[in-house]
Amino acid sequence: MKEYLRPWKLSTFVIGMAWLIWGAQQEIAPDWDIGISLIMGTLTYFTAPWSARVIVTLNWRKLWLAALFYYVTVDGCYWLYWSIVDPAALMMRAMNFYVSTCLFWLCGFIWLHNGPLKTLLGNSLREQG
Repeated sequence: MKEYLRPWKLSTFVIGMAWLIWGAQQEIAPDWDIGISLIMGTLTYFTAPWSARVIVTLNWRKLWLAALFYYVTVDGCYWLYWSIVDPAALMMRAMNFYVSTCLFWLCGFIWLHNGPLKTLLGNSLREQG
């Protein structure tokens, strides 16, 4: 739980959510609204880093759970939400799947580091030098 409360992770989560909410207000796509942005963004924050860690550490016993988290976050909650709110929006489901997949794994690998930002940046700088 401590990892979810790290300032650098919370800050990037808030910035990402702000972008999603801003995008929802721009009416870019019929299936992009504040409700689904909050649901999918929050699920990504809590499941993507763990799922990425399962892949990186080759933890095959937990791969099924990582795949479940991925599906529920990227498509399951999307399908359920739009099935209730406006089934016509499901015409965008395939496109949403591709975009959300990229964002899920990108966020998962960004938030993968356990520790403070200083440690992450210090490790990165040492590897380059």
